[in-house]
Amino acid sequence: MADIDISAPALSAAAQAFVNRRKHQLFIDGQWVDALSSVTFETRDPATGAVIGEVARAAAEDVDLAVSAARKAFDAGPWRTMTPMERSGTLNKIADLMEANIDELAELETLDQGKPLHVGRWAEIPGAIAQFRYFAGLALAIEGRTIPTSINYQPEGKEIFAYTLKQPVGVVGAIVPWNSPLVLTVMKLAPALAAGCTIVLKPAEDTSLTAVRLVELMVEAGLPDGVINLVTGFGSEAGARLAEHPQVNKIAFTGSTNTGRAILEASKSNLKRVTLELGGKSPVIVMPDADIAAAAAGSANAIFFNGGQVCVAGSRLYAHSSVFDKVVEGVVEAAGNMVMGHGLNPATQLGPLVSKKHAATVAGYIEDGLNAGATVLCGGETMGANESFVQPTVLTDVKADMNVVREEIFGPVLVATPFDDIDEVLTAANDSNFGLAAGIWTEGLSNAMRLANRLQAGTVWINSHLMFDAALPIGGTKQSGFGRDSGQAALDNYLELKTVCAVV
Repeated sequence: MADIDISAPALSAAAQAFVNRRKHQLFIDGQWVDALSSVTFETRDPATGAVIGEVARAAAEDVDLAVSAARKAFDAGPWRTMTPMERSGTLNKIADLMEANIDELAELETLDQGKPLHVGRWAEIPGAIAQFRYFAGLALAIEGRTIPTSINYQPEGKEIFAYTLKQPVGVVGAIVPWNSPLVLTVMKLAPALAAGCTIVLKPAEDTSLTAVRLVELMVEAGLPDGVINLVTGFGSEAGARLAEHPQVNKIAFTGSTNTGRAILEASKSNLKRVTLELGGKSPVIVMPDADIAAAAAGSANAIFFNGGQVCVAGSRLYAHSSVFDKVVEGVVEAAGNMVMGHGLNPATQLGPLVSKKHAATVAGYIEDGLNAGATVLCGGETMGANESFVQPTVLTDVKADMNVVREEIFGPVLVATPFDDIDEVLTAANDSNFGLAAGIWTEGLSNAMRLANRLQAGTVWINSHLMFDAALPIGGTKQSGFGRDSGQAALDNYLELKTVCAVV
């Protein structure tokens, strides 16, 4: 294994104080409590492998208590019946507290997940704060409508008055992933709270620390007891029980397609509502009229940002044969210039993957691709004392049936293929079980519109990638899931539409 410098500056006083607690509990019905079994599990710094805390390991009985608390808070508690202005005010208070503690949150996110500090501090956590502010606004605009009907068989002298109501769906189970923990968590919590729902949050076992700190801030903002509950633990235990629980009305999940299938199966217990944001294998198409320098830099960012641990990562590059060599050369150059190191080091551009285990999985895909005949232009090595760093990797000479082309690797691995015409590249881009996102690089309006309309993806970026906003819906087609996070569509996920028809 190649070596890498994993030195890092000291944590701030606030982040160090949090880490010094060492042991982190569940949060149920307004109280921090141990798991009933008293069992914990370790959480580690992915760069070094060092243990940075112990987290309560919730089992089914702990989840039952959390769901009961959320159910009680929804049925009898004040959150659902608060005025929209009061709910909006609380969401804005949460955003204020996140802003006041943003440096601590960014350090904890990096320490637990590995991402470069600037990614959390300047991109993802500001994005999470924006989610709370956006849905604080939408909380004031949940409206039904009156509907003129054609009913004509009411009693003589009577009239029909009909209208709709939008009401909170109930208890929400939010099961969130490890790649961008805070922002992906808030993308579930903010609209659910705006709608008036109560929540049981189950974070990924690899990245529980910022969920603990976020819940502390939410309580400080004034959320009533039982409105937010936190069950840390393993997906096969806490997550499985939450998904199947008959008192949970909705599951909001972001994660792998295989786990999404399991959640759908578990949800049959009470036919609960489910939204799934799952895996991706997003194509990036570079047309011959593109700004080549911008396309190369953008394609590199699309796959190497956060170590490729992004559901919408641009992991399949299709560049027109007339510019293919220049584009790939630019991506390879960008990969070679990336500084790898501990995420807390300000110079780091590419941190470790979330765990040694995940790095080994990514390395296995690279090896499989090489064995199948792919050519590695750069990278391909696992690095670091904890064997958790994977060099940014570019593979060419790939075929459509290779695993590296068809499966989500979730690491800094790009497969690059030339093409000659639009129909050819559309066929290749859409030849995937996934349909989460896609990117197009072109200076031609006709190219942009034709490709965007025909690409099978929930989001299409033109001359960009990874552009997010709280107002822009994001979600997938095909095996990338269904339902949307962000935007008005996300709020609708947490609302039931009721029709009222009266004879008056």
